[in-house]
Amino acid sequence: MNTQTWLEELDVSGSDGVEEDEFSESAERHRRELHVHCYRMLGSFQDAEDAVQETFLRAWRGRETFEGRSTFRAWLYRIATNTCLDQISGRRRQPATGGEVQWLQPYPDRLLDELSADDADEPEAVALARETIELAYLVAVQHLAPRPRAVLLLRDVLGWPAKEVAEVLGDTTNSVNSALQRARAGMREHLPAERQDWTGDAGDEQTRDLVARYADAVVATDVDGVVAMLRDDVRCSMPPTPGLFVGRDAVVANWVSDGFEGLERMAGVPTCVNRQPAVAFYQWREDAGAYLPLTIDVLRITGGAITEVLTFHADQFPRLGLPARLPA
Repeated sequence: MNTQTWLEELDVSGSDGVEEDEFSESAERHRRELHVHCYRMLGSFQDAEDAVQETFLRAWRGRETFEGRSTFRAWLYRIATNTCLDQISGRRRQPATGGEVQWLQPYPDRLLDELSADDADEPEAVALARETIELAYLVAVQHLAPRPRAVLLLRDVLGWPAKEVAEVLGDTTNSVNSALQRARAGMREHLPAERQDWTGDAGDEQTRDLVARYADAVVATDVDGVVAMLRDDVRCSMPPTPGLFVGRDAVVANWVSDGFEGLERMAGVPTCVNRQPAVAFYQWREDAGAYLPLTIDVLRITGGAITEVLTFHADQFPRLGLPARLPA
C-alpha cells in the first residue's frame, strides 16, 4: 500500500489536493529506508510495514508541526522511531532470550536493492552494509531494551549526533550517551565472537560452492554430507517455532527427529536473504504436479563452514520473491 492510498483512507477530502500530492511524493521517496530502519527496530518485516504505514499517517496528521528545523527525512525518522517504540511497548511478546527471537522474519535482498545508488553518501546507504542487516545483528539488537536499541540505531547506524537523538527521544544528551554505552555492551554480549572473521559473501566463488553442496546434500537427505559442512558450534533455530539448538550433534539430532531422513523428492534453489546466502527448498506434491515451497535456510558461514542456519517457513516465500512452484 503506497502513501497516496493511505491518505485516501483518511478523511482528507476537504484538504488541498496539491498539498496531498506533495506530501505523498516527499514521503514516498524515503519509504524503503524507513522500512529498513523500522525492521531493525522491530525484527519483523510485517511489523515494519505496519510501522511505516503508521509513520506516514502520523506525519500527515501532524504535518503542521514540521517547522523546517531539520530535514523532512530526519523528521520522518523521528516519527518512525517513536512509532516503533510505541509498537514495542504495546505488543504482547516475551522478551528475546538466549539466541531466540521468535518474531524474526527475513528481509528480501531485492527490496534492499531498491535503495537508490544516488543515496550512496547518505548514512542509511552506508548502514546497509552487510553487518547491519544480517540476521545475527538483528537478533542481537532485539535483545536490547527499546530505548537503548533506538539510540544504537540512530547513533551507530544512522550516524546522528547525540543531541539530535536526545531531541527525538525526549532525553538529555547524557542519557543518550549512557544508553549508547549500554547498547554497545549488549551487542558485544549477543553478537557472535568471531564476527570479524565471517566470510560467505553470496557472490564469492567458495561460498557459492559451499551453498550448492549444502543444497545438494539436503535434497539427497545426506546426513553425513550435511554434517561435514557444519562447524562444531553451529547454531540452528526456526522462527517462529520455539527452540534454539547449539552444537553439531544437537542440530543434527533435531533435524533427524523432525523427519529429515524421510523427506523425499526435494529441490533446492540458492538465493540471498538479508545479504546472506540462503537455499529455498521445495518438495514434490503429486496432487499439484509441481514442487511446492517447504522452507528456506539462511546461512552464516565462517572459515568455509556453516556456523548458523536460520530456517523460515513457506509463508515467507512470496515476500522473498521466490517462485510459488517449480515444474517437474
